[in-house]
Amino acid sequence: MKIKLELFGVCREFSDQDYLNFNFDSEIKIKDLRKKVESLVNKKFPENKNFLEMVKKSAFSSQNNEIVNDDFKLDKNQTISIIPPIGGG
Repeated sequence: MKIKLELFGVCREFSDQDYLNFNFDSEIKIKDLRKKVESLVNKKFPENKNFLEMVKKSAFSSQNNEIVNDDFKLDKNQTISIIPPIGGG
């Protein structure tokens, strides 16, 4: 199963493109995808703990543009988005 993860905000720093591709052998949940992204960020940016915290606090959006929780099942090829917290004033 192929998951394309669209990157928004500061998460675009995770790749030279606006997305990351992941392959999984079977059904997963968003929490599994989050762990995969955390692992990638730890390897690529070992000194940047802010990026890791960003992934932990980010929301994920389904193909239908709905915010989904960590137990949302991914069981087919699809595009998901990671949306980091936004600060401002």
